[in-house]
Amino acid sequence: MATQKLYAGVKLRETRTRLGLTQKDFAAKLGVSLPYLNQMENNHRPVSTGVVLALAGEFGLDVTELSTGDAERMVTDMREALADPVFADTAPPLADLRLAASNAPALARAFLELHRAYRQSHERLASLDEALGREDSAIRPSPWEEVRDFFHYCDNYIDAVDRAAERVAGALAEADQPPLAAAIGYLEARDVAVRLTDGAALRSFDAEARVLSLAARSAPSTQRFQILHQIALLTQGELLDATLDLARFQSEEARAIARIGLANYFAGAALLPYGAFLSAAQEVRHDLEQLADRFGASIEQVAHRLSTLQRPGAKGIPFFFVRVDQAGTITKRHSATRLQFARFGGACPLWNVHRAFETPGQFLRQLAETPDGVRYLCLARDVSKPGGSFKAPLRRYAIGLGCEVVHAGALVYADDLDVDNSAAFEPIGISCRICERTRCHQRSVPPLERPLRVNHDVRGVLPYTIGQDGEVT
Repeated sequence: MATQKLYAGVKLRETRTRLGLTQKDFAAKLGVSLPYLNQMENNHRPVSTGVVLALAGEFGLDVTELSTGDAERMVTDMREALADPVFADTAPPLADLRLAASNAPALARAFLELHRAYRQSHERLASLDEALGREDSAIRPSPWEEVRDFFHYCDNYIDAVDRAAERVAGALAEADQPPLAAAIGYLEARDVAVRLTDGAALRSFDAEARVLSLAARSAPSTQRFQILHQIALLTQGELLDATLDLARFQSEEARAIARIGLANYFAGAALLPYGAFLSAAQEVRHDLEQLADRFGASIEQVAHRLSTLQRPGAKGIPFFFVRVDQAGTITKRHSATRLQFARFGGACPLWNVHRAFETPGQFLRQLAETPDGVRYLCLARDVSKPGGSFKAPLRRYAIGLGCEVVHAGALVYADDLDVDNSAAFEPIGISCRICERTRCHQRSVPPLERPLRVNHDVRGVLPYTIGQDGEVT
C-alpha cells in the first residue's frame, strides 16, 4: 500500500514563526537547504521523514500536529457552502478545495464567512425577519454561530484554560474530601457561601452578598460542574479575558456567550482533569460508565471530555462527539476525526444516534462508513434530563461518540464486533444536501451538487434519480 505524502506547509510556517526563526535559520536547524524549505512551506514538496524527525528532536514538536488541523474540516465546510444553488455553475473541484484549505486557510475562512453572511441575509429576507426598516441591517454572523466556530477551529481544546483547570483540580484533590465538598470548600475559602435552594435556576450568584445558590434537585455531578463554572468566573477572569481578546469576536454578544463557553470548558476540565482522566480512560478502555463513576460525572460530560483530549504531546484517541434533540437538530458538536458535521440542518438519519431515543438507558453500537470510505465505530445513548417535578418538562437528548475503526481495539465497546467484515459497516453520510450516495433510501432532499433525472413513467423509492457531476439533463 502506497504511503500518503505529507504536505504541511502552513504548519511549518506557523512553527517557524512561533519560534521566531528566519527561513535560513530554520532550514539550518532542520538540516535542509533554504530552497527545499521554501518549497515545503509552499506545499510544492512533501515534508520528508528527515524533517519530521528533526522537528521532533530539535524542537520537541508533536509531529502528529503536522497531519491534523483545520484542513479537513474546512474542506467539508466549503463543500457544504458550495452546494448552495448560487454556485451551481461555478463549484470548483474537490482538489481545488483541498489546495485552498492547505495553502490559503485564511482565504478559505474568509470565503466561509462571506457565505455565512450571504446565507443569513437570504434567510432574513425570505422570512421577512424585520429586514426592512431596520437601522441595524448590516449582516453579521450570529453570535452563537461565531462562538461555535471558534471552538470548532480550536479543536475544542484550549490549552491554557485546560492546564489552569487541571491545577485547580489538583488543589481540590489535596483537600482530602468528597469531590462536591472539596469544591464547596474551595469557594468558602474565598468568602463565597454555597446554598442549595428550590429555585428554578441551576446556578445563581449574588455578587454583592457573595452567595452561590444551586438547585437542590440537580444531580451532584451537575452541582459540582456549576460550582467549578463559578470558580472559573471568580478566579480565572484574566485568563478568560486574554483568550477572548485573541478570538476577536465581532460583537459583545458573541464575547459574552464565549465567556460562558470558556467557563464551561474550565468546569469540564477541572471535573475531569486531563492527565488523570486520560490515564483512566486508557486503563478502562474508554468505558464511559466506569469513567463516570470514578470521576463523579455524567455520561454526557465524560463523552464530551473524551473528544477534547488533544493536548500536544499527550493526545488521546481522536473522537467525534455530538448531541442532538428529538427533531435531529445538532445542539453540540465537535470532531477530532475526519468526520465533520453539517453546519446547517440535521445529521444523517441513518446514524444510530437517532435511534437512541427508542432505547433509553442503553448504549447502541454501530459500524459505519462515510462516502469517503472512512470507517467508524459509533456509540449512541439517550441522556434525558428530568425537570425535577411532575409538571416540569423532560428535556430529551441523545449523544453520539465515535472514532475511526483503526482505534477500535482500545474501546471496550468493540470487543465482539466484526470490524474486519466490510459487510458489517452501514453507509452513513454528513448531510443530505452534500451526500454523494445516489441510492440512499432515507434521502430527504436531493444533493445540490448533482443533476437530477425525472422519469414520469417510473417511480422508485425516490421520485427522481441522481446523475453524475458534469452531466447535462
